[in-house]
Amino acid sequence: MAFLKKLLTLGVICLISYFVLGFHYIIIDKSIKVLKKSELTLKYTFYSTKAKEIEKVLEVPELWNDGIGELLVQAGKLTQEELEAYIAKKEAQEAGEY
Repeated sequence: MAFLKKLLTLGVICLISYFVLGFHYIIIDKSIKVLKKSELTLKYTFYSTKAKEIEKVLEVPELWNDGIGELLVQAGKLTQEELEAYIAKKEAQEAGEY
């Protein structure tokens, strides 16, 4: 019975770890939005947009690749047109680098 308790405890710890490592928890205003990560890592697990310019938030590669732009549009912090303009600007910068 003690082995079963240890096994169950280990399972719960693994499950909690998966949820912590598998998602970004983005604080926008006074709400927490969850964004699925593309890989299990601790980078940017908890991220606050408070007192940050939206463009600085969009420049974080880990968050950008996981869809922070769409999340900001849903939260009303960015319009779809502004996001499309940022995408065009980013593509132009990348084209100029190569």
